[in-house]
Amino acid sequence: MLTTRFCETFGVEHPIVQGGMQWVGRAGLVAAVANAGALGFLTALTQPTPEALVKEIDRCRGLTDRPFGVNLTILPSINPPPYDEYRRAIIESGVRIVETAGFNPQEHLPEFRAHGVRVLHKCTSVRHAVKAERLGVDAVSIDGFECAGHPGEDDVPGLVLIPAAARRLTVPMIASGGFADGRGLVAALALGADGISMGTRFLCTEESPVHRRVKEQIVAHTERDTELLFRPLGNTARVASNTVSRKVVEILDEGGEFPDVRDLVAGARGLRVFEDGDLEAGIWSAGLAQGLIDDIPTVREVVDRIVGEAGELITGRLAATLH
Repeated sequence: MLTTRFCETFGVEHPIVQGGMQWVGRAGLVAAVANAGALGFLTALTQPTPEALVKEIDRCRGLTDRPFGVNLTILPSINPPPYDEYRRAIIESGVRIVETAGFNPQEHLPEFRAHGVRVLHKCTSVRHAVKAERLGVDAVSIDGFECAGHPGEDDVPGLVLIPAAARRLTVPMIASGGFADGRGLVAALALGADGISMGTRFLCTEESPVHRRVKEQIVAHTERDTELLFRPLGNTARVASNTVSRKVVEILDEGGEFPDVRDLVAGARGLRVFEDGDLEAGIWSAGLAQGLIDDIPTVREVVDRIVGEAGELITGRLAATLH
């Protein structure tokens, strides 16, 4: 069994995280991750209200007695969600692990800290990771350029980003972006991380609450089948390649502005992809790791496979290279 200081800090068996995914981080998946010995996160803003989040937390507790957390992603918005109310819902529900992402989490940290909540902050650069540690988070999750969702604007892949961050941080660090198997876990540990976070790999599991056709498309896709949206707008997002995402890239590359693509990238359209299996209904997040995914296993099979493969690599092929 692989145990790192991340496992000790957050009370989990394996150094594997299922990060927050909009529309995907629901009780069934998160409980399956927890029961497999890894750390899963419900996604707060997947729930329409703080009250609905409380019910989802209760539902997850009914499915597992192991630790799990809640992701609170803080994004700019004309009409922002009631973040303070979501924060209070998390605390009052007795959740003791939170993943923050997006904007600076500083305003939320004092209350989380006062109630014994451990905070894992997700970021995309060394400078932001260092600032998060200075603010007092308990651990950092750092996204390389390979990741789904928002990889930032620096375009630094994990092979450089992870060790660059490791030499600047003292808190535990989770590596994210491009991880899907035991080889990736061993590589992350070797580069200085204390574990890995996976989105696309957990998206493509039996317990993932998305349509089967989405999972089959991830299996069919290669590492080349993603698009980088909103690059000209300075808000890059990596999504699966389809007719919609390619059209968005084309419009923006030709000088279009966000209003020209707003309808194409609407969240309601992306939700239709996940719920109805219409792969061309909208955009949906997927990382380069889909090039490493060729099946739709259960969550437990994924976690056991990764841990087993990592152990065999460390004690087998890598140990055999020492003389």
